[in-house]
Amino acid sequence: MGMIPGVGKAMKNMDIPDDAFKHVEAMIKSMTPKEREQPSILNGTRRARIAKGSGRTVADVNKLIKQFEDMSKMMKMMQGKGGRQQMMNMMKNMPK
Repeated sequence: MGMIPGVGKAMKNMDIPDDAFKHVEAMIKSMTPKEREQPSILNGTRRARIAKGSGRTVADVNKLIKQFEDMSKMMKMMQGKGGRQQMMNMMKNMPK
C-alpha cells in the first residue's frame, strides 16, 4: 500500500498488526496459479474450495475478489488521462 502515490504518507502514522493480512495470504495460497492469474475463472465451486482451504468463508473470498477488482479498476483509471484526479474524486466519495 505504501507504494501507491499519496498513500504512503497517509499510512505513516497507522499501526497495522503483523498478522492483519494472514487470512488474505491463506486465501491466495489456496488458489491455483491459473486462478491467481485469471480471477475471472473463479466460479462458486472454486470459491468454496478456496474458502475451505484457507479456513475462511465464501463471503470472505468474495470480498477479497471484489477488493481486487476494485483496485484493478483504480489502477487502470490512473493510467488514463487525468487518472489521479479521477481516483482522488472517487476516494472522496467512498463511504467511511
